[in-house]
Amino acid sequence: MTPRQFLDRYQYDKRLVTGAYYSSKPLTVERGDTVGIVMMNLGGPNTVEDVRPFLYNLFMDPAIIDIPLGKRARHWLCKAISSLRAKSVSEDYEVIGGGSPINRLTQEQADSLEQHLNARFGGEADVTFRTYIAMRYWHPFSEEAAAQMQQDGVDKVLLLPLYPQYSKTTTGSSLVYWWHLEQAGEIPAWPTSYVFEYAANPKYIQALSERIDEGLQRFSKRHRDDVHLLFSAHGTPLKEMKERRDPYCCLIHSTVDRVMELRGNDRPYHVAFQSKVGPAKWLTPSTPDQLEELAHEGHTSVLVIPVAFVTEHIETSYELDIEVREEAEEAGIQHYEVMPALNSHPLFIESLVEAAVSQLALPGGVSDLPAEGDGEVGQYPLRPLDQLPRPHPSERCARCHQCEFITEARRWTSTPVPPTSEPAPHSSDSGS
Repeated sequence: MTPRQFLDRYQYDKRLVTGAYYSSKPLTVERGDTVGIVMMNLGGPNTVEDVRPFLYNLFMDPAIIDIPLGKRARHWLCKAISSLRAKSVSEDYEVIGGGSPINRLTQEQADSLEQHLNARFGGEADVTFRTYIAMRYWHPFSEEAAAQMQQDGVDKVLLLPLYPQYSKTTTGSSLVYWWHLEQAGEIPAWPTSYVFEYAANPKYIQALSERIDEGLQRFSKRHRDDVHLLFSAHGTPLKEMKERRDPYCCLIHSTVDRVMELRGNDRPYHVAFQSKVGPAKWLTPSTPDQLEELAHEGHTSVLVIPVAFVTEHIETSYELDIEVREEAEEAGIQHYEVMPALNSHPLFIESLVEAAVSQLALPGGVSDLPAEGDGEVGQYPLRPLDQLPRPHPSERCARCHQCEFITEARRWTSTPVPPTSEPAPHSSDSGS
């Protein structure tokens, strides 16, 4: 399906912020089934020659960028913008090796996830797990993943976003595109379920904390105790939260809250948003603005944590590590480092295993086995995501200054907390 064809079919509805194009109930799997795990991600150009068409595909997506133009006018505008920006963006990719590392790193994640699923659950359930990559804006596209799934004889499908925090602009865009491919008859309509979010999965949280520790090792011992943590997430237009009730901002802060709780709130921290494009108002503060504010307050050592990016790509390798670094140093941040992305961190792969199995009703009660692995959290039952409780909003300290209290990330390890009090007001001491 071309971007223009998708644009012809696209119409905003509430499913874009709820994910309800597919049932959120666990998918019943029979013995002998082949389950296709579709790992959805952004994608990126493999070479500098791919940059212009990649940008065109990105700008044409109405789920991520609203442009109040007719469809034909949008096509020509996006062609013009992508052509104009291709040269400078290609130069950015040249700096990090001539293309995006996201495809290679996602493939490594897929290989590791497939191995873990088959070793831990496949044999006991008599089920074969196969993983596939479905990139939104560059190869391999969803159509390519589906074609390979047909060839492999897949029986059931689980859509697993590599976005731990749900947003209309990321997971939502991938889900609606997959759904429209089904509706158009371009891919089979397999029995399908999906993972909405895993923003507070204990293994994901611990993986982030361990990567923070790795990042702190980049500072000299003389400065390490003074390091301020800055969690940086990709921004979205403010209207997505205010008007459409996109849960993304709340889920980002839920993740940050759990990370800092795990670490015993050992350091001061803030949350900011990066990669703003266009004139619309976006989530604030921006990452450069927050760094400038920290420098103004006298902080000279900062570790930036790409909290929503699970693989290295242009926003981490170039924007944060090169472009924003220069701005931070000009503002007065003398010691600036960027946390390594999770990539194939073993605990992150385990979190993907848990997210996937939680949405599958495997034969023989295999899905009911407790979580295992290298995490220090201890065992807990793997339950369908809809059955996991949400903590009361008053429990979360990290929230933005415009918090809409839209949602809280599902809690994997404990029982629901009754709403005994009103949500606590945010303050500058609460993280952002």
